[in-house]
Amino acid sequence: MTATALEHRPTSPGRSALALVLFLLIAYAVAAFGSLSTIANVDGWYAEAEKASWSPPNQLFGPVWTVLYALMSIAAWLVWRRRDRPGARAALALYVAQLVLNAVWTPVFFGAYPALGPAALWIAAAIIVALDVAVLLTMLRFRPIDRRAAWLLVPYWAWVLFATTLNVAAAVLNS
Repeated sequence: MTATALEHRPTSPGRSALALVLFLLIAYAVAAFGSLSTIANVDGWYAEAEKASWSPPNQLFGPVWTVLYALMSIAAWLVWRRRDRPGARAALALYVAQLVLNAVWTPVFFGAYPALGPAALWIAAAIIVALDVAVLLTMLRFRPIDRRAAWLLVPYWAWVLFATTLNVAAAVLNS
């Protein structure tokens, strides 16, 4: 069988389930990586920092991100299941790129502040704006492959846009 024929073979239910588990594990690994810098600093410098008046309580972030990472994983999995469609690999590459930006933002925002001060918040703002764009582009690339996947990213994009306002407010208020 040729490589092309292998690419178009249907995925077995077991392999598909394993892929979903892997997408979830990768997303939650990003979450765990981010929590390393958050845990050490959310009750430290961040507790004393000036925040936007619309900033939600810290206890809200964990549950929201738990749901968002699950939705992101399912969206990527839906596209992965249709990876033989034109543009699917590029869409998944964009998904990985936004996931990397997501992973980098938290340690910069929370972890770099003690060393860099307000400059860390401005660097984080640049990263999160890039993340906003990357998530939008991922949604647009997912849409022709699987509309459900694109829609599953909408709450994530909305939350990241909201987080952008919080990040920029923190940078302005603490400079």
